[in-house]
Amino acid sequence: MFSFDSARILSWLTLGFGDGLNLKLRRAVHGESVHAIGKPRLDVVAEVTRAIYKSSAVEVSYLSLTSGASERELVPHALVDNGIRWHVRAFDRASQRFSDFVVSRMTSAKQVVGDPADEELRRADAQWARIVDLELVPHPGLKHPDAIQADYGMNDGVLRAQIRAAVVGYALRRWQVDCSSDHSLDPNEHHLWLRDTPTLYGVESAAMGPGYRQQGA
Repeated sequence: MFSFDSARILSWLTLGFGDGLNLKLRRAVHGESVHAIGKPRLDVVAEVTRAIYKSSAVEVSYLSLTSGASERELVPHALVDNGIRWHVRAFDRASQRFSDFVVSRMTSAKQVVGDPADEELRRADAQWARIVDLELVPHPGLKHPDAIQADYGMNDGVLRAQIRAAVVGYALRRWQVDCSSDHSLDPNEHHLWLRDTPTLYGVESAAMGPGYRQQGA
């Protein structure tokens, strides 16, 4: 009935609709921000978010970089914004595991009749349930680390964050954190260093962290 921008809908769904307050927001100062350039299909967003709300399954037509076009049955349980594109965290019935799927690569989606099994629901997603404690410090290769401390409001030179294991790799990549154990990446590109790299042990998404190599690999 109405025409909406998919990015705005995703923002509303994840941040709320304003709790009924008439905020009358207006632009007080001029500013710009870099937005994601890919926009998912709104009809797909509607079906997927409906499935999340109902804890039901959807059949999607999906375009994968590795396997091309395919039909998949997914049991989605959360939306993830990695700063570049939107993902859906879901149980994939084909691979029998929880994975992330790019919403904009879904060309169609429809509801699947029937209740999902317990092992397909969010409470069974161990990577989603696990919380990872990160200790980020200014990269040791920086000449003036106090500038980075000021950037992030660090206390005692450390920025502590708690992030779900399923999405911590996205965060480390977006923040350009040097995840190498010997802080060997270029400090001009990586202003932060993950001081305690063993905290990523067993974290599936850790492979996305710049410079990260699992011990023994």
